[in-house]
Amino acid sequence: MPEQQNIEYKQSWHDDYLKWVCGFANAVGGVIYIGKDDAGNVVHLTGYVRLMEEIPNKIRNAMGIICDVQLHDEQEKKYISIKVNPYSVAVSLRGRYYYRSGSTKMELTGVELNEFLLKKAGKTWDDVIEEGATIKDIDEASIAKFIEDSNEKGRMPETKGLSTFQILEKLKLTDGKKLKRAAIIMFGKEPMRFYPNIQVKIGRFGSDASDLKYHEVVEGNIVQLMQEVQVQLNYKFLTRPVVFEGFQRVEKNQYPIQALREMLLNALVHRTYMGATIQMRVFDDKLSIWNEGGLPFGLSLEDLKSDHNSRPRNPIIANACFFAGYIDTWGRGTLKIINACKEAGLPEPDIKEMNGGVEVTIFLQTIVDETGSPIGSPTGSPTGSPIGSPIGSPTGSPIGSPIGGPIGSPIDNLTDRQKEVLKIIEEHNKISKRKLAEQLNINVSAAQAHLDILKEKGLIRREGGTRGFWEILYKK
Repeated sequence: MPEQQNIEYKQSWHDDYLKWVCGFANAVGGVIYIGKDDAGNVVHLTGYVRLMEEIPNKIRNAMGIICDVQLHDEQEKKYISIKVNPYSVAVSLRGRYYYRSGSTKMELTGVELNEFLLKKAGKTWDDVIEEGATIKDIDEASIAKFIEDSNEKGRMPETKGLSTFQILEKLKLTDGKKLKRAAIIMFGKEPMRFYPNIQVKIGRFGSDASDLKYHEVVEGNIVQLMQEVQVQLNYKFLTRPVVFEGFQRVEKNQYPIQALREMLLNALVHRTYMGATIQMRVFDDKLSIWNEGGLPFGLSLEDLKSDHNSRPRNPIIANACFFAGYIDTWGRGTLKIINACKEAGLPEPDIKEMNGGVEVTIFLQTIVDETGSPIGSPTGSPTGSPIGSPIGSPTGSPIGSPIGGPIGSPIDNLTDRQKEVLKIIEEHNKISKRKLAEQLNINVSAAQAHLDILKEKGLIRREGGTRGFWEILYKK
């Protein structure tokens, strides 16, 4: 029998193999055979009498655990088995922690060690109290948007008349009178004040990863990122081919809306929040999203392509996103991505583990006209025509209506957020983009993106520079 997850063969004993014992104890347990080759054949073990006494003592003295050590005889050849049981507490070897993953032994350090110790203590990273946070660090506008998003699914507990803290209690984001880390990630005013890299980095590349053309960084809590990443993608990074069907102007999506939405949600819910930022790469012919954090133990890449159980890295965050209708907690996120691409006639997405995380890549949809000829350009540019329809609302439906539609109805075909921007400008025509961003609870670059869309559609115009005012054109 070859080596596997819970079996290890060694021809002779070395004290370094205590690391393997530690790794088994911290994982699912296992058996180490001393006196067998890599194929599992007995090679006879010399000094077995001495080892039968030394090995149990060394394990107990070095790690404080007890293992079942047995002597075996096969055709007059001796070998020893060391049966290691899994332990509910973390086991260390001289202050270092080892873990058995697959058929290899690995030392846990940094983020992986932190998550491992939390797991052994019955906690996850997002379930820990954030001692430095108070209710003043919670953005009420984000909670209001969250509740609005939850209306269609009807999963959210009744919140009418409740205070902000009571709503967080309903979402299991508090512990006594204190906030959990998940509360800051979901609704924090400035989550990066508490944790680094709570952001999504978006880059536009040419033919390969060495050809970076431009990039943007979007910061904020999950509710904000769900909105503002969409704005940046649609305005600056993707270009939608346009076709005319009769007298209707119709804009086609380069990539399936649901696939993009699920890719972003998966990255936000399953990422390691003390690790690197989420990275989106937009190429001429594909789009990828990478987040730090490997697959849970026992879940393979092939499992993601079929029905599998939901095992979120951040269950408290996942539970809150379930209430809003963002996810369904049934492990169907990758299946939705795959099926959305299949329905759009695209190749199967590429899902792989790399650089300590998971990357999902979808490939460009080619839009053709009635003759079969490609329409539009696959490349986005900062000055290209903006995409008016965001990736999709948290319920899966597009937010507002696309910019396309009947010619001559520019107001009706704005997104809800663009209509909100227009209304604010009508009421305060001297408002600056910074004040606009504050009022909308978005960053300045996102506010500028909305303004640029309205200007390009001929609805508004800025007169007089920074000390000037907004002129409303569509009423004329």
